[in-house]
Amino acid sequence: MHPFFIFVKCELGKAYDVAADLVEEVEGVSEVYSISGPFELLVKVYVEDEQDIGRYVNEQIHKLPNIKDTQTIITFNAFT
Repeated sequence: MHPFFIFVKCELGKAYDVAADLVEEVEGVSEVYSISGPFELLVKVYVEDEQDIGRYVNEQIHKLPNIKDTQTIITFNAFT
């Protein structure tokens, strides 16, 4: 499994609805955090190593209502 992160910008007043949709409806979503700054949410996602992350974001995240914008952060190594 490969982790990556997505910053999500929501329609005004809809961050909690979007967070609930992400947790309840999107396979692979591990955690959703509310954050400060230009985005309202930070989403941690796990996909299979061979899965196309761009296609995943387009088909699983962008289809949800009340999402205005996203920024995907690809991870390389996890230091423990």
